[in-house]
Amino acid sequence: MRFSQLLILALFMLVFAAKPASAQKNSLRGTIVDADNRAIPSANVYLEGTVRGVMSDDAGKYTMRDIPQGEYTLKISFLGYKETSVPFQIAAQENLELNIRMVEDQVSLDAFEFKVSRGITGQERLPEVEGFQINAAKKNEVIRLDGIDANLAMNNSRQIFGRTPGISIWENDGSGIQLGVASRGLSPNRSWEFNVRMNGYDITPDPMGYPEAYFTPPMEVVDRIEIIRGASSIQYGSQFGGLMNFVMKKPDKSTRFTFETLNTVGNNGLFSTFNYLGGTEGKWSYTAYYQKRVGNGWRENGYFNTDHAHAEVNYAASNRLMIGLEMTYMNTESQQPGGLTDAQFALDARSSTRERNWFSTPWVIPALTAEYIVNKQTKLSWKTFGTFAERNSIGFMQPINVEDDLGNRQVDRDFYTTYGSELRMITEYTLLGKSNTLAAGVRYFNGFIDRKQLGEGDNGTRMNFNLIPGAAYRRDLDFTNTNQAVFAENVFRFSDRWLLTTGLRFERIFSNMEGVFNRVNGSEMLLEPQQTIRNFVLAGVGSQYKITRNTEFYTNFSQAYRPVLISDLTPPATTDLIDDNLKDSRGFNFDIGYRGSVQNWLQFDLGYFHLNYADRIGTIATLNQAGAVQQFRTNLGNSVSKGFEGYVEFDPITALFKTSQFGYLHLFASLAFIDARYGDFPTTSVREGAIVSGNLNGNRVENAPRKINRYGATYRYSRFSMTWQWSDIGDAFSDASNTVAPNTAATVGLIPAYQVQDLSVSADIKKRYLFRGGINNLTDERYFTRRAGGYPGPGIMPGDGRTFYLTFGFKL
Repeated sequence: MRFSQLLILALFMLVFAAKPASAQKNSLRGTIVDADNRAIPSANVYLEGTVRGVMSDDAGKYTMRDIPQGEYTLKISFLGYKETSVPFQIAAQENLELNIRMVEDQVSLDAFEFKVSRGITGQERLPEVEGFQINAAKKNEVIRLDGIDANLAMNNSRQIFGRTPGISIWENDGSGIQLGVASRGLSPNRSWEFNVRMNGYDITPDPMGYPEAYFTPPMEVVDRIEIIRGASSIQYGSQFGGLMNFVMKKPDKSTRFTFETLNTVGNNGLFSTFNYLGGTEGKWSYTAYYQKRVGNGWRENGYFNTDHAHAEVNYAASNRLMIGLEMTYMNTESQQPGGLTDAQFALDARSSTRERNWFSTPWVIPALTAEYIVNKQTKLSWKTFGTFAERNSIGFMQPINVEDDLGNRQVDRDFYTTYGSELRMITEYTLLGKSNTLAAGVRYFNGFIDRKQLGEGDNGTRMNFNLIPGAAYRRDLDFTNTNQAVFAENVFRFSDRWLLTTGLRFERIFSNMEGVFNRVNGSEMLLEPQQTIRNFVLAGVGSQYKITRNTEFYTNFSQAYRPVLISDLTPPATTDLIDDNLKDSRGFNFDIGYRGSVQNWLQFDLGYFHLNYADRIGTIATLNQAGAVQQFRTNLGNSVSKGFEGYVEFDPITALFKTSQFGYLHLFASLAFIDARYGDFPTTSVREGAIVSGNLNGNRVENAPRKINRYGATYRYSRFSMTWQWSDIGDAFSDASNTVAPNTAATVGLIPAYQVQDLSVSADIKKRYLFRGGINNLTDERYFTRRAGGYPGPGIMPGDGRTFYLTFGFKL
């Protein structure tokens, strides 16, 4: 039996085992309506000061079971209506009915997360304080996946991040298995400049030592993506890009049981099936999903086969304590078509000269969570999590202009074993007559990476990561990383219009690397153990001022850092040297902007940013005492990214006519103009045996387009919507030397500007049947976003040409 099936079976056993006990308890039920007695679905219904809460169903009905006898206050909230409070008392085994009529209210900026119906439905932002985090005065975005038209079955990042300004994307993985995004001139390599989390806990191998995001949850089960730019460093630590948190769909609180299935087909043999179930029964709530996705890819030798599964169970142990258990599983089988030379790309971008390269990333993430309400002002959150995963590759690894000799393939394998725990507290308190908020937390993380490289595999064509008999990995390294951190951040409210945030974070990082660097003819070359201990403090300050009820100025300054990574400590050749005093990269993010809305027909966020990236790690050529040239890795210099980010969404029909019988039109523009350049950055190169000095001062940072503009239009009528999107991305360089003419291996050279269009439609019939469809890359453009220096290339990694998909789903 598959691991995913075991998860779902265990979940069913837990849920239904709880039913007989809860059937003997009391219940609270009722119907929520508006002033005209129309049902209000999806209203939040909860007991004040407890962890107990449900949602109203499509008929406005709600049910809450197994409530300890006593006196309570029932609170009901829904966007656009005044919050309603109803005191009540319930006895043991009593069936109490409370029907609620809600009154409409003008929504203020603080209260809304997004606006629905005929108003703006695009980009959102986080409230000032939500859950256990402070978001006030920070540049942030929220992407609601059920509010956009996109190819979610394939995790199409170009569409998903279409409304988020300044997001650059590497589109070399059409399978949707991995996500490569960045912002503000940073590298999109597996999103490693973001602190990538799911439900608030880490999902990368090691955020302090190897933050590459090999795991990406299926977007069909993601409720929203929260992005907080560099100002997240105080509450979450690294990275320079900030926080990217995937929030999964939570258990359905309006019913005991719901089931949803989405099935997608497309060209190139695409088939995806996504199946989800969840519900709430008394003190228990549960959810689980399973996704299977297979296809041959747009390019030759691009086969993929993935399995995703997730299960979550929550239990209200008391009115104040909620505990939960989550388990996530992924298994992938992905053929890597490799890169292309410039000539091969011009001749046929779909071609491939590598048919024996494979990649696989088995991933298991367990998490145990708990939330405890101390009182009405204070609550605690505890998350303990782990990662048990692998990164496996096999293939012919020579430059793309070298023909595959069909000999034995190279095997590289990483094994990740990590665990961590975070305890957070948030409290509201009064100072000088004003309500203020304090968030604080402590964190412990331990990561272990067993890296085995340069192994000799078979000479076949299929995926097989076993070594041939008698062979051993020429490189076998162990990397251990331990991190402790403590933070505190506070919101000071001086008036109803003005607030100030301040925060500090203390970090301690211990890193150790040792093992065998190379094996030659049976002899081992041991890597001298490299240990580093760092202790430092990060500071941040921000301010927010309301100009009108629905608009505000915001600004924030926060220090950031990027720890020395395992790749920085691993010399690519035995003659290379690592600086014993290699330092973490440090710097800061600065934002200033103006954001808000005009009624329900205009939404905007316009801002300027400045990102200072100091002590960048690089390599220069030096001469040793014997006069031989060797590469020396050290901290070389700084880079600065600055520019403008803007998002505007406008509904002209609502603005002119208020209402319409023929639907509504939403026009949006997501704009970013980025100037990312190196400062004083000395370089050396070797020409005819001599070292030639140079400097990168003024050069553009690699992989940083100067413009990232996306435009779109969405037409909505009842439960039908159609979205057209146009992406206009500027050119970029693939190396810091700003090489224009490509080399023969296509690893350096200009990455040309490109434009891509997408069209998507969706229809929801009777809230039960769902139809989606679309065409990605409508005009079949030939373009690429990346020149890979190594795996999964090397060489040009083409973006997918025209593809289509059709999805049918239903919900019970």
